[in-house]
Amino acid sequence: MRHPSLLPHLADLAVLVAIGEHGSISAGARAVGVAQPNASRTLARLERRFGLVLVRRGARGSELTEHGVLMADWARDALRAAERLEAGAAGLARGADGPLRIAASQTIAEALLPRWLGALHAAEPGLRVGLTVGNSDDVGRLVSTGEALGFVESPDLPGTISCDVEERVITTDRLVVVTAPGHAWALRTRPVSPGELRATPLVVREPGSGTRIALEDAMAGHRMAAPAMELPSNAAVRLAVASGVGPAVLSEHAVRAAVTAGELRAVMVDGLVVERPLRAVWAAGAGIPAAGAHLVELATRLEAPGAGDEADAYLGWGL
Repeated sequence: MRHPSLLPHLADLAVLVAIGEHGSISAGARAVGVAQPNASRTLARLERRFGLVLVRRGARGSELTEHGVLMADWARDALRAAERLEAGAAGLARGADGPLRIAASQTIAEALLPRWLGALHAAEPGLRVGLTVGNSDDVGRLVSTGEALGFVESPDLPGTISCDVEERVITTDRLVVVTAPGHAWALRTRPVSPGELRATPLVVREPGSGTRIALEDAMAGHRMAAPAMELPSNAAVRLAVASGVGPAVLSEHAVRAAVTAGELRAVMVDGLVVERPLRAVWAAGAGIPAAGAHLVELATRLEAPGAGDEADAYLGWGL
């Protein structure tokens, strides 16, 4: 990843997007609350940075060039990602303090929930959301209090849920095997066998995580090698794998960016597929608040096949 100081500023990208949406530099400047001369300087700075002509100026105003349209579309994605980051951070900062309380497992909180919260914030900008992140067992305990809407990933509901619950499947997740790019498995052309996987010390999540539970369920009845390392988060597992500690089995959502960037390599395992539902759960007696129901609907819509970038094709390799 390039150093942040070398990347475009979000405020500059917002100017480009606004020019495209409002049809002129002056109208775009008003939309983002800057003076027209400042917007013109911002545009010139972006054109120098990218080496592209982004706006075509004429007697009737300004319009984006073909390159400008494409760049504005990419810039819009970056701005949306920043909004998702802001929404997720706000929920974490509030913790349990919010009319809508959410408890989410780490995989969902890391890879999916920021986008869902961004959509909810756009639809209900005044809503305050409190977010607690843990593993699936942690989420189960919080759901059991009747105070939190939970999001978990596991073949079965967490055993720590001690009440009757209602649930809705949001989407399906698949586990994949990942290695460092220089690992022997990444350099071979044939798939890894299930026996090789079982005999290899893996970097694993902690007991109680949905990822660990799904892996152990898939390997039920087979002896597995002792873990090479046991870590409490997907980020820590990815770092250990990239450092050469050993392979790991993680959600495709948790590794997609690292695989795309070349930091990890996804590896095929012959004849073995592990899929699990990602679901919303809530205590049946307490019901689900209207804002929670809205969030569940938005998440289901966003994760529907073909609904957006996050619902793209499976990586193509894996467990």
